[in-house]
Amino acid sequence: QVQLVESGGGSVQPGGSLRLSCAASGFTFSSYVMRWFRQLPGKERELVASITTAGGLTNYADSVKGRFTISRDNAKNTVSLQMNSLKPEDTAVYYCNAFRQVFGTNYWGQGAQVTVSS
Repeated sequence: QVQLVESGGGSVQPGGSLRLSCAASGFTFSSYVMRWFRQLPGKERELVASITTAGGLTNYADSVKGRFTISRDNAKNTVSLQMNSLKPEDTAVYYCNAFRQVFGTNYWGQGAQVTVSS
């Protein structure tokens, strides 16, 4: 049974930090590109960050470059998103995603709410 379980969401003041974690099970984690998306009510999911299977390459949305860092631990089947200098516009539900292009496979977590407000 495939599972992606996010943790670490919550509320923080502008300028603060949060760290999201995603624990994966039920599939070969090290074979999947891992991604974080976010979604506001009534809007499409936005790709925030991605990391390749061995962690050698990362990519970020322009809106979070320099503030967010994605990382993974293939030994522990986890992926994390360190979010610094948070802004109110970062408020959203954040989703962990596992993607394997060769099979067109996409797995999703249940989402974690991040709220940035004073």
